Amino acid sequence: MNILVIGSGGREHALAWKAAQDHAVSEVFVCPGNAGTALENKLSNISINISDFEAIKDFCIEKKVVLVIVGPEQPLVDGLVDYLQNSNIQTFGPSSAAAQLEGSKTFSKDFFVKYGIPTANYATFNNFESAKDHLEKIPYPTVVKADGLAAGKGVIICQTQKEALQALISIFKDNAFGVAGASVVIEEFLIGEEASFIAVVSKDKIIPLATSQDHKAVGDGDVGLNTGGMGAYSPAPIVDKRLHKKIIDEVMQPTMQGLINEGSPYLGFLYAGLMINDGELKVLEFNCRFGDPETQPILLRLKSSLVELCKAAIDDELDNHKIEWTKQHACGVVIASAGYPENYTKNNEVSIQATDIDGTKLFHAGTKLDQDKIYTSGGRVFCATALGDDLKEAQQKAYNLVESVDFEGAFFRKDIGNKGFK
Repeated sequence: MNILVIGSGGREHALAWKAAQDHAVSEVFVCPGNAGTALENKLSNISINISDFEAIKDFCIEKKVVLVIVGPEQPLVDGLVDYLQNSNIQTFGPSSAAAQLEGSKTFSKDFFVKYGIPTANYATFNNFESAKDHLEKIPYPTVVKADGLAAGKGVIICQTQKEALQALISIFKDNAFGVAGASVVIEEFLIGEEASFIAVVSKDKIIPLATSQDHKAVGDGDVGLNTGGMGAYSPAPIVDKRLHKKIIDEVMQPTMQGLINEGSPYLGFLYAGLMINDGELKVLEFNCRFGDPETQPILLRLKSSLVELCKAAIDDELDNHKIEWTKQHACGVVIASAGYPENYTKNNEVSIQATDIDGTKLFHAGTKLDQDKIYTSGGRVFCATALGDDLKEAQQKAYNLVESVDFEGAFFRKDIGNKGFK
């Protein structure tokens, strides 16, 4: 059977790589893909714009694609799943209505309150003056968020009122996030440790995936600007059995039931970004797709079929489906371009010395292939990922793999996974 993966990042390389391991899969097409998916066995890139729904549908019909897996958030919010499913093409991902959990922070925060899901106190504003007035009434630090999709970079932590005012100027006056910043959410700053809880959901059924922890800040020690993610590891020891049950009972189940109540039952990967403090939790945000870079270490640990998991969800058979994990740990380190997450360089030639051996995998993200040479094309360029019998070994192997990659301006955090040693 033929599979189509939508997207071009490290998450999509990992999804396509894992789908291709299924013996029943003949070919995995990636739209539009990157240099890694162009070079991978059983994978082929296709040059179709992911906003051209009709062209994607026609391709699926022509190539007899039996399953579409949508990676990034924008086509989910824009309704690609609805469009393909209306054409009887099996597609794994939430409807446009359900994807508003990520597409609008105002929608998600109001949803949390309506269904009793623990979250930070907040207020929403659609104009500069009213948001500015609010800054005089709140404690600091505080968090200013662009309401819409901003590639994981629309969250600004402000230590002072002056910084918060500058954030509002950047969003409302300088149009830093485009239409995503037409309104903002200003919310309470939460103290604790972040964790990612990702599951496969089908209506009221759920299969939690392996736990993981992302590293959002650009610099070592969690300093600097927020990014789409600078690395991740799995499992995350902070999510113990008690906390796991608490997340299911207080976050995931109410969310699934709430969406059913709203007439938008969920199908796809559902990702809760959580703040954990002394065993208590609050939801920072929901993502309606697999996290990036969490996908890479999690899928490296998945022993069973990704394709069969997605098909079981589509067929509403998750309660009869089992998945299997390796007991090994995994660590993924993002290699980024100079200047990321702000203005970064592109079109730098890449040198790669190592091959994927011994439980390691170099997932491509912002790369392109030009006459058999690899060039950078994005802010996050690779995720060097590795398995180990413990986190220390996985971390060491991942950083060894990082050292095999070279391009002008390459940088990476040097502390990915250290939180797991506490």
